[in-house]
Amino acid sequence: MSSEPILLSSALASFDALWSPRIVTRVNDYDVRIAKVEGEHLWHAHDDTDEFFLVLEGELHISLREPAGERTVRLPRGAVFTVPRGTEHRPYAPSGAAILMFEPTGTPTVGDRHEEIPGHVDATIGHALGA
Repeated sequence: MSSEPILLSSALASFDALWSPRIVTRVNDYDVRIAKVEGEHLWHAHDDTDEFFLVLEGELHISLREPAGERTVRLPRGAVFTVPRGTEHRPYAPSGAAILMFEPTGTPTVGDRHEEIPGHVDATIGHALGA
C-alpha cells in the first residue's frame, strides 16, 4: 500500500470498469475498496461478514431480503449503510454512483451465496489500484 495520501477523486478517475472494485488501502485485515457502479449487481450474501457502503458520488440503492420481507434502502451521496452478515442483498445504481466499501481482505464481491453472475459483474476479491 502507498505511504502517501490517496485522493479518492484521482483514484476513481484511474479506471472505468463498472462493478470492479479497486483496493485503495488496507486497515489491519480489511480492504478499503472503491468502485464505480451503474445498473444492477446481483442478489448475494456474505455469510461471515457485514458489508459497509459509503456513497461518494450519485445514489446507491440496496435491496434487502430480511425476515420481515423485502425492502430497499436509498443512499444519497455522503450516506453510509452496513448490510448485516448473512443478509441477502442486491446493490444497484439506476443513474450511476461511486462507492467506498470496507470489508475483510479476500471477501468476494459476489458473496458466499449468490445467483448466477451476469457478465457485467466482476467476481473478484478486489483489484490493486492502478492495475
